[in-house]
Amino acid sequence: MNNGRDRKKILPLLPLRGLLVFPYMVLHFDVGRDKSIGALEHSMVENQLILLATQKDAKIDFPAPKDIYKTGTVAKIKQLLKLPGDTIRVLVEGINRAQIIRYIETEPFFKVEVVEIEESGEMEKDSEIEALMRTVVSQFEEYIKLSKKISPEIMISINAIDEPGRLADIIASHLSLKTDVKQEILEAITPKTRLTKLYEIITREIEILEIERKINLRVRKQMEKTQKEYYLREQLKAIQKELGEKDEKTAEVDEYRQRIAELKLPEYVEEKALKEVERLEKMPPAVAESAVIRTYLDWILSLPWTNETQDRLDINIAEKILNEDHYALEKVKERILEYLAIRQLVKKMKGPILCLVGPPGVGKTSLAKSVARALERKFVRISLGGVRDEAEIRGHRRTYVGALPGRIIQAMKQAGSKNPVFLLDEIDKMSADFRGDPASALLEVLDPEQNNSFSDHYIELPFDLSKVMFITTANALYNIPRPLLDRMETIYISGYTEEEKVKIAQKYLIPKQLKEHGLKRENLIISEGTVRNIIRYYTREAGVRNLEREIAAICRKSARKLLKEKGEQIKVTTRNLNKFLGIPRYRYGEVEKGNEVGVATGMAWTEIGGDILAIEVSVMAGKGKLTLTGKLGDVMQESAYAGLSYIRSISDRLNIDEKFYEQNDIHIHVPEGAIPKDGPSAGITMATALASALTGTPVNKNVAMTGEITLRGRVLPVGGIKEKVLAAHRAGIKTIILPKQNKKDLEEIPINIKKKLNFVLVDNMEQVLEKALVKEKEDGD
Repeated sequence: MNNGRDRKKILPLLPLRGLLVFPYMVLHFDVGRDKSIGALEHSMVENQLILLATQKDAKIDFPAPKDIYKTGTVAKIKQLLKLPGDTIRVLVEGINRAQIIRYIETEPFFKVEVVEIEESGEMEKDSEIEALMRTVVSQFEEYIKLSKKISPEIMISINAIDEPGRLADIIASHLSLKTDVKQEILEAITPKTRLTKLYEIITREIEILEIERKINLRVRKQMEKTQKEYYLREQLKAIQKELGEKDEKTAEVDEYRQRIAELKLPEYVEEKALKEVERLEKMPPAVAESAVIRTYLDWILSLPWTNETQDRLDINIAEKILNEDHYALEKVKERILEYLAIRQLVKKMKGPILCLVGPPGVGKTSLAKSVARALERKFVRISLGGVRDEAEIRGHRRTYVGALPGRIIQAMKQAGSKNPVFLLDEIDKMSADFRGDPASALLEVLDPEQNNSFSDHYIELPFDLSKVMFITTANALYNIPRPLLDRMETIYISGYTEEEKVKIAQKYLIPKQLKEHGLKRENLIISEGTVRNIIRYYTREAGVRNLEREIAAICRKSARKLLKEKGEQIKVTTRNLNKFLGIPRYRYGEVEKGNEVGVATGMAWTEIGGDILAIEVSVMAGKGKLTLTGKLGDVMQESAYAGLSYIRSISDRLNIDEKFYEQNDIHIHVPEGAIPKDGPSAGITMATALASALTGTPVNKNVAMTGEITLRGRVLPVGGIKEKVLAAHRAGIKTIILPKQNKKDLEEIPINIKKKLNFVLVDNMEQVLEKALVKEKEDGD
């Protein structure tokens, strides 16, 4: 209900930005826009009345009628003051509300027709309005107490107001509200509506102020507590300094805090470390757990969370270093140089995980050291041989007495950088028991997708292993669990040829041993022929470990001889070699004795490289019993039975009595009975030896063979070809029979060895017998 009288007027309009004027309100503001100044000047000439209406958006410099609220306040201009810069400061007093009916002019200033809404001062107040007035005044008083931005004296003038509309306007003018909220109150025509809306607004503002007060109180308390602690701590320091003493515990805690600040640890590590320091600070020194916390802090602060070495990415230098340290091993060197090339192109790259597989003594461990030297990275090594406890990898939880991190974290501390070359030696020698499976614990370490947040049970913080270059070594793959093997890139390192061993001995082993035994090059001369004889008659291995031992033995004996006889030089030749090393341990080229019946030379693969084995077959009168000796495994025994069945199936072609099986006992023996032997590779060798023994035809002494046999006489491919061929070459074999499907493996054999051997590729047993058995009137050469 409108208790006022409506009157139409034509007035100049002054748009306000971010400001709103209520009736009965007196305030001053600055005016700078041309249109606004024009409206003021017109008003001063006329009756000093002007309409003040607020812009909807304060950012608009040149508002149109649609940008200005339709309800405003008719005000009287009390004072004008010109300021420098074409600005006018104006003092106005609000009179009453008015609504814009239409815009009469927009240039040079806004002139509008308005209808004034004048409230009657004699309106009767009912009990509801009286209650509203009291409630609003009470709420406003509460607002003043919480806000502390309004002077409490205001309440004296507020309490003196009897008119509900005027009360609402005066209170609204003192509230810190947004312009659009104030506009809602201005547009509320009736006093009752205005008071109701004002009550809602003040109630909401009081709630917000209460929350602000609680937040401020909480922050102040925290600040006071921190300041108090700091003040007391500083006082304690000052007292201790005056007394000339310092509390050991305080000094220790301060040292930890200083170290944490200096190390620039990741945020989550720093937070954990500081929490542990606080625990240590509150704990009495005599408590046993304080020692556990100290140890834990020492471990955390000694780990390379951010330390990183700069890689040397020069491929030429790396290639030179790898060639200096190692002879041959081309595949491994090529893989390392590929990695370096990619690192030059891609700055951020996950470290590769290489698995070097090969016999002992071929240089797997020393190759990893060379990689570290080429990259200029730190090098760490842990041996996994015999590890059977998962805690060795992941560490023990701190609840255990004497708990420590696992070997991975220990090695990272030793490295001092987060990107070392990390060698996991003998990964195939791990085993599992009731304490867990360490191979499963390594799955996270060696997974490029997971190891950026490796979790150790002791540290309990994720540690980034993604920049580590892991290199693992193994003698054989079959002992490595498949999920673990799947995470690694396998590189096979086969045994060395005789030529390679000679070069390695001359270039690396002899100079190394001379240095270790205090000898000079002129003190001891070992000829190339002597080195070859050591390789042939005193060692039988894929690597060079035993060769180095024999050279060390020569150096020891030479050193003693030089001191005893006071000589200056010793020459070791092929003639006097036995004086230094004793009688030869092996026979080189032992297959050259002659062609024999029932004896065939096979080739075998072992963890220490390739070897040759003679398979002997003896036929005796009996009742068809087959005896197998020489500690043969199940697969090898099955190969023997398959070979015998095949020979029986072609007995007519071999001119053997069909009933030989019923009238004879057959004994198959593989010498060196103490050594377990297994695998299908000896299938065709057993069949050849059986055919030779049953037909009485000798086997060619210069032929060695490998391949799996089927009941139909097919020859199937086998593995370890390179190692087997090298072993045959060492033994003086001239002709090698291989399955046709193994032709691709010949590419791995060095060219100089290939030239000295005759390879016969077969796909059935008849071809094997054709080549291996010596026909009548042939000498087998």
